[in-house]
Order: sequence, then C-alpha cells, then structure tokens
Amino acid sequence: MAEVHVIGQIVGASGFPDHSLFCKWGIHSGGGWKILSGLREGQTQVDNSQSHDAAYFAHPIDIHFATKGIQGWPRLHFQVWHQDAFGRNELYGYGFVHIPTSPGMHEIDCPTWRPTGTFMESVTQFFLGGGPHLKNPDLIYSGADRYRLQTIAMGKIHLRIGIILRNFDKFGIEC
Repeated sequence: MAEVHVIGQIVGASGFPDHSLFCKWGIHSGGGWKILSGLREGQTQVDNSQSHDAAYFAHPIDIHFATKGIQGWPRLHFQVWHQDAFGRNELYGYGFVHIPTSPGMHEIDCPTWRPTGTFMESVTQFFLGGGPHLKNPDLIYSGADRYRLQTIAMGKIHLRIGIILRNFDKFGIEC
C-alpha cells in the first residue's frame, strides 16, 4: 500500500477577538485510508499570551497513513475555543484544510468561521457567554448543508506541515 506521512505542527492562531485560545483538532479521511501510527485527534494547551496579536501553540502533529487510492484524501478540521477568566469555554470558530498532496514543507493558513445565530442569541452570548454550535461537526468539512448556515469570519490557524509520500509510483497511484 502507498503511504503518507504527515509531520508538522499547529503553530498558532491570529485574528481572533480575544486571547486565551486553545484549539481542538482532528483528521478525517475516506474509507480507503488506514492510520498506521499517530493520533486521529487532539487538543492544544490554552495560550494566555500577553500580546493580543496571536496565540502560539507549537502543537505537534505526526500521523502515518496507508492507502489504496487518493479518494478521501485526509483533511484536518479545527475548533478554536476561548477560555475566559472564570474558566468558561466559548467557541470562536470552525475550520478545515486538506492535507497537501505534494511532498515537502508547507505553510498553511486555515480560515475559520462561526455560526451567528439570531439577535437574541447574540445578546445572550454577550452577557452570558456561549453561543450557537453545530449539532453535527461533519458540517465543518462537508459542503452539503453548510451553505445554508449564516456565519461570520473569525481568525486564522497557522500550520507548518511536512508531507512524505512513499510507494505511490510502485502501486500506480498518481496525485
């Protein structure tokens, strides 16, 4: 079987309205993909930086896949959360990126968004925290029903990922 090694890190995030951010991440792939080693999902630490410009995570990602074809190429999906002074967590955004198909080092910026909700939900969110969430997180990376959501743009997640492809030519798989 052909193999894909994804080695890198979630460098950080920028452009969000507040600091004290953390990121939950996961990887989704098609049925012809098998994880040989590494974690399918994870979470960074809370970065409570004094500079409000960016959050720095330096969270490692190291996943080794085996595949029979390129259908269902892996995607990284993210949820960015804000932790307030009382320890409450508030969703700041969703996002996803496809893993690059070419070998080498890649610098990737993942734009994020969050659902807006109604006027009353935004007033409640302002005073009490919280806010609308997706009932089905698969909507993050599948475009089937996502176009019906009302969303606002949030910040970006910065990734540095290295891709190693092995045995693709041996098994007749072209990227």
